[in-house]
Amino acid sequence: MLLAIPPRLSLPLATVAALCFLTGCSDADRVAKKTQTQRATPVKTVSVTPTKVTRTSVQPATIHAYYRAELRSQASGYVESFTSDIGEYVESGTVLAKISVPEKLQQRRVMEARIRRLVAQEKQAAAGVRLAEAAKRSAQAKLAQAKSEGAAVDASLAAANAEFNRTEDLVNRGSLQNRMLDEARMKRDSESARKQAVESAVASAQADVEVASAKVESAQADLETAQAETDVTRRELDELDVWIDYAEIKAPFSGIITERNLEPGDLVRASSEVGLGKPLFAISQIDRVRVQIPVPENHAPLVNPGDEVSLTFPSFASEPPLIAQVTRRSGSLDAQTRTMLVEVEIDNPDGKLIPGMFGQASIQLATQTAANLLPAQAIRFDESGSAFVYVVAADDTISIQEISTGVDDGNFIEVLTGVEPGQAVVDAHLSRFIDGQKVAVVGATH
Repeated sequence: MLLAIPPRLSLPLATVAALCFLTGCSDADRVAKKTQTQRATPVKTVSVTPTKVTRTSVQPATIHAYYRAELRSQASGYVESFTSDIGEYVESGTVLAKISVPEKLQQRRVMEARIRRLVAQEKQAAAGVRLAEAAKRSAQAKLAQAKSEGAAVDASLAAANAEFNRTEDLVNRGSLQNRMLDEARMKRDSESARKQAVESAVASAQADVEVASAKVESAQADLETAQAETDVTRRELDELDVWIDYAEIKAPFSGIITERNLEPGDLVRASSEVGLGKPLFAISQIDRVRVQIPVPENHAPLVNPGDEVSLTFPSFASEPPLIAQVTRRSGSLDAQTRTMLVEVEIDNPDGKLIPGMFGQASIQLATQTAANLLPAQAIRFDESGSAFVYVVAADDTISIQEISTGVDDGNFIEVLTGVEPGQAVVDAHLSRFIDGQKVAVVGATH
């Protein structure tokens, strides 16, 4: 019969197990205890130490252009020419390509002719206003003349009345003949009739003035209508000019052309939706770049603007890390990845950092916490990947304790649960131990 030996038993313990099988368990126990006492394994221990640590979040990082725009056309037509190609630096407002729109140019010429006609109508309406104002002034002069004549007639009538009264008095006294009274009466009646005629002339002149005033108002309304129509047509021309301006593809900001998808003679169709089809050009501003870092949910609340970030890139492996600060954080988690976007801005005057480059970011989180640390070599892992340590009790016996770990900087590992501060655990050792096994502590580190 083969004897099964547990994996954590050393060879002497296996011998003890064999004795248990051959001679009986009670005798074997006594032999095992005696063997362990005589052959206690020498070990060095290390204490679980609470230490102030600054947490570091190490995450992937990707470089993005500070600004990137995909340029499309609002105008439909054939590509007449283009002046910029990929890799070229262009200033803001530079014309990158022109699209031929002859039908819009013809429409513009028609609209200009219409404006010239409307301007002529404005001049005609203005002349009508001046003519109406002159007619009004003429009517006002006639009214003034009629009123002046009325005043003269009033004076003559008053004189005729006075003469009639005087003549009538003299006739009544017998100083004059009745014939003289008749002449005075006729003269008075004539002046009275003349006054009525003058009053009619004044009324007529007043009516002419009112008609002339109405004509002036009408002419002014015609002028305002002509001016408004001219102004509307000019605004329509401005709108057409804006549309024609779309036929020139211009750089929205200074940057490098990173994509071109047109050739001379290509038919370009207007698109009102961003992202519909391939862009005519893509332009990126890279004299300053953004480094985007997805931070997992457990570290997201600890990241704040101003936190120090160390950036390394495989393309510059021989160079020291770039040190920067967190510029901004999105403040929300992505529903799919459960990460929060963090951005770092870096000046890139020589263009060395290219959008799309992949690297690694180490974010120094702003909070300092007390953590239980152990040297990395004092922590073991079983076949399933679970971590455990060998705790050494006061009587120098071993107990196997499962633990959960946290931050790992390569030298020390944070112990979250399983052990308490001050407990001693076996440091680096090649042997495996079992619960209750005696050891001989030959050195301890605190």
